[in-house]
Amino acid sequence: MNKKKKISIVSVIGILVVGIATWMLWGPAPQNKVAFETAKVSNGNISNMVTATGTVNAITSVEVGTQVSGIVSKLFVDYNSVVKKGQLLAELDKTVLLTELASKKSSMASCKTEYDYQLKNYNRTKALHTKNLVSDSDYETAYYNYQKAKNSYDISKNDLHKAQTNLGYATITSPIDGVVLSRSVEAGQTVAASFSTPTLFIIANDLKKMKVIANVDEADIGNVKKGQRVSFTVDAYPNDTFEGEVTEVRQEATTTNNVVTYQVVINAPNPDLKLKPGLTANITIYTLEKNGVLSVPSKALRFNPEELIGAEDKVVKAAGIKVDDTHKILWKREGKTFTAIPVVIGITNGTLTEIVSGISAGQEIIVDATSGQMPGQSKDSAQATQGDKQKDSESSPFMPKRPGANKTK
Repeated sequence: MNKKKKISIVSVIGILVVGIATWMLWGPAPQNKVAFETAKVSNGNISNMVTATGTVNAITSVEVGTQVSGIVSKLFVDYNSVVKKGQLLAELDKTVLLTELASKKSSMASCKTEYDYQLKNYNRTKALHTKNLVSDSDYETAYYNYQKAKNSYDISKNDLHKAQTNLGYATITSPIDGVVLSRSVEAGQTVAASFSTPTLFIIANDLKKMKVIANVDEADIGNVKKGQRVSFTVDAYPNDTFEGEVTEVRQEATTTNNVVTYQVVINAPNPDLKLKPGLTANITIYTLEKNGVLSVPSKALRFNPEELIGAEDKVVKAAGIKVDDTHKILWKREGKTFTAIPVVIGITNGTLTEIVSGISAGQEIIVDATSGQMPGQSKDSAQATQGDKQKDSESSPFMPKRPGANKTK
């Protein structure tokens, strides 16, 4: 009985092995399934953006200096001091300037005395010359001395005005309302204005209104226009996003390490005074932006069912459908029928495309299709199944067939 039982088991196993081998060699090849990705037409936001970095600055900042040399005798403001236009900021020692002013006054007085004398002498000589009582030579000499004294007097008046002006420069006042950002001198320090005007203070007009100078790459600058919306962050407040607007696109190019950039000026309201001059800003400029527009995934416009149609499938496409830059085709599938929907498109950011007309929100369209694969079969081999079938049908009947191929009759 045990021997018969063993023989029976071996026989059953043999039959199963033969059956499986026969199915693998002569059975029908597995068919790859096509999976369709669909999406509904919906309203959404479409935007394109350019990123850049920049520096936060005050909209108006003034460097306050002095046109005269001297020792800083008094300072009346410090860092972050709020000042008004005309407010006293500092004073230079006026000793030398007052001495020079007194000297110019004395010089002018002397020139005036000489001028008055020569004027009277000229008038007297002119009257006598009219009556032919003095020679032409005496008249010309009197006129010459008069003109010379007049010119000297005019020069002395100008020198006195200059000395008075220089004395006024020793008193340094604020040219604008604002906040002192920088103070470059200390009391007792000597400033020299012989060749250039030294900067004593930097005053920002209104820190509640800031600007950002962004450096935009040459590849992106063509899309940046005045009035575009901007958002940016700064490292000091990583969780805050600040808003702004492009106010100027400067034409001058800057080249650094063979990289060409252009400066873009962005206004940046700062009501909370969080933004400080000099902060580095990470900027996003929205070069294309539409909200709440009818849109579809852009790859749906590239889908073509004719490449995947099977024996039972049917494609319905009206004759004369125009396809160009603005006229495209979307596809929907009902059962085995693919129907073309002509649409007019608008803007696109590469991922989403605006639909101007041709379809309404809520309709389901085909976005993409992918061929399925059998377990253990790669995607490339799955997509090549149809070609393999054709090659098998054309091969020699005496060559071994791959597992799953149909038997040549």
